[in-house]
Amino acid sequence: MTSTTPPIETASAEEYDEIGRFVGTLFHHGVDPETHETERAVFEPDRALLVRDRAELVASAAAYTRELGVPGGALPAAHVTLVGVTPTQRRRGLLTAMMHRQLREIHDGRREPIAVLWASEGRIYPRFGYGLAAQRLHVTGETSELRLPPPTPDEGPLRLARPTDCRADLARVYDRTRVDRPGWSARDDRWWRYVLVDPESQRGGATERRAVLHEGPDGVDGYGLFRTKAEWDDAGPKGLANVDEVVATDPVAYRAIWRMLLSLDLTRQLSWMRAAVDEPLLRMVDEPRRLSARVVDALWVRVVDVPAALAARRYATDLDVVIEVTDSLLPENTGRWRLHGGPTEANCTPASGPADLACDVRCLGELFLGGAGLTQLADTGRLQELRPGVLRAAAPAFTWHRAPSALEVF
Repeated sequence: MTSTTPPIETASAEEYDEIGRFVGTLFHHGVDPETHETERAVFEPDRALLVRDRAELVASAAAYTRELGVPGGALPAAHVTLVGVTPTQRRRGLLTAMMHRQLREIHDGRREPIAVLWASEGRIYPRFGYGLAAQRLHVTGETSELRLPPPTPDEGPLRLARPTDCRADLARVYDRTRVDRPGWSARDDRWWRYVLVDPESQRGGATERRAVLHEGPDGVDGYGLFRTKAEWDDAGPKGLANVDEVVATDPVAYRAIWRMLLSLDLTRQLSWMRAAVDEPLLRMVDEPRRLSARVVDALWVRVVDVPAALAARRYATDLDVVIEVTDSLLPENTGRWRLHGGPTEANCTPASGPADLACDVRCLGELFLGGAGLTQLADTGRLQELRPGVLRAAAPAFTWHRAPSALEVF
């Protein structure tokens, strides 16, 4: 930023309404009062950065304080949000200045090992060290062409409910499941209200959101969140089932919930925007092509503190390598780090010997949740094998038995 560029300021709670209107304008949507009030409860003014040109708000960047699931556990992660610059102030360094300031505050003040975000455009955030850490499947299926295996005796009953009426059941199932799924964020009461807010103005002509719950031997062990939209043509009904989440603690509940969702009366189409890339549904239906699943990006991760982050996750196999890392924005991360770990523990310390691998901090973000592989990144030319054979030996360790996924946009 030049000396004539306005300074970056920390927001106050009183500026929340203005920030909401500002971000809504940048993302080309209005401000829904119900959603706006729900989001107020999770807004953290001391983590919101603003730039004003005289009195006018021209740029913002904020973060939420949450925990993110990672391979083998969970750790604090800055959930970056509300990022934007007004069109009249683009290409003046405002975004760069805010991202630098935010990363420094996360590193020094919050001491969160990683930051995570959804990118409005994939080209924006790699220059700040963010790597594509989790992908998702966008499923748009023809349900009339799909069949599941026949029901089994161990499938329990299903019941429908309003999501807000069964939030405690949803939370119990979610918390039991998320410990084993990298990319899922912790949800307290505020965040459940955020996830379940359902204003009519944002339904796109569909019904209100509904929940279907599966009753197992010990209570609710799976749920689905969905809505439907009526459509007809000369041949009859062709309604749409729009699925938000399907979460289950075992395959029986998962299968039973999907059997209902794929056979809703008067529906012939399915839309599911945030399926995991290893979603079991693709292996359960008899015609997976009819799901028309396409891979798109989901979570982007920025490793903010290299030794703390690499020591916080677990590794699928035993690992002992020295990685030479470059980080132009947080020079504390630049250097050689010995990573020693496995399925139950890990540590990362400065190394003085020769490096086995070399990469930038963006590559570490891509590897962090287990969604990308060492060999894949080496094939891009952005990760280098410095000791022959180490790539093949170390690659399995960075994977995980479940692919990372993301259920919610924040």
